[in-house]
Amino acid sequence: MKKILILGASGFIGNALYKELYPYFDTHGTYFTDDAHFAKNHKFHQFDLEQENVRILLENLRPTVIVSSVRGNFDAQVAMHFEIINYILNNKCKLIFLSSANVFDAFTNYPSYEYDKTLSQSVYGRFKIKIENALLRLPNHKYVIGRVPMIYGANSPRVLKLKRQIKEKEAVEVFSNVVVNATTEAKLTQQIHYIINRGRQGVFHLGSNDLVHHNDLVSDICEILGEKKPLLKNVYDSNFDRFLAVLPKDNLLPKNLQISVQEVVKNSLVK
Repeated sequence: MKKILILGASGFIGNALYKELYPYFDTHGTYFTDDAHFAKNHKFHQFDLEQENVRILLENLRPTVIVSSVRGNFDAQVAMHFEIINYILNNKCKLIFLSSANVFDAFTNYPSYEYDKTLSQSVYGRFKIKIENALLRLPNHKYVIGRVPMIYGANSPRVLKLKRQIKEKEAVEVFSNVVVNATTEAKLTQQIHYIINRGRQGVFHLGSNDLVHHNDLVSDICEILGEKKPLLKNVYDSNFDRFLAVLPKDNLLPKNLQISVQEVVKNSLVK
């Protein structure tokens, strides 16, 4: 049986991944803050990426797949990922790195595909690119880069914030000239499960197959949440449409693991 280690398993995506994977694999996860819920679970391991060397955890657990969904200090994350790369080069192990659409945020005139050149103007995007570039120098079977767009879903931080803003009649900030794609945590975890199960490798864009303006996406989610006329605060950073979207093209997943913007909207409501 594969042994999975999820770095950042106490976070929103990491914990959703843990719940998706643990019935099928020997699944372990890390958490940072003192939390009795995680401390009681012997599959969870407290880990401080700024103070501890991840090598010790890896040598103790001997995972065959590492999934990185960790958050925290960027420099500490880079150092940790370089240590992981050294480990997987010398062990039967691969890394699935959850990256971001922001690795393309310097390109504004078109959506981006898996093997397009990365370029970012943001600190966050450049940090992700640094780790991606190190992984791209490895043998293909040693890594998966999963670039993720905006994540929604009924229990996602974005939708929970929208619910609060609607309830408190607070203005919702939207980017009217930004064209995006999106996904849900449920679909993302299913995609990662498939990638692990089938031993897929390379670069994947794990977002919807279609695009939408950010303000339309937010308006549609507000409507399905029961607010047909949300108070929107339009933010414009240029006079033209700007794309921040990672579309799948080269590494397509099966149809049942693909998602549309309409499904993202629909799945933002708890049934």
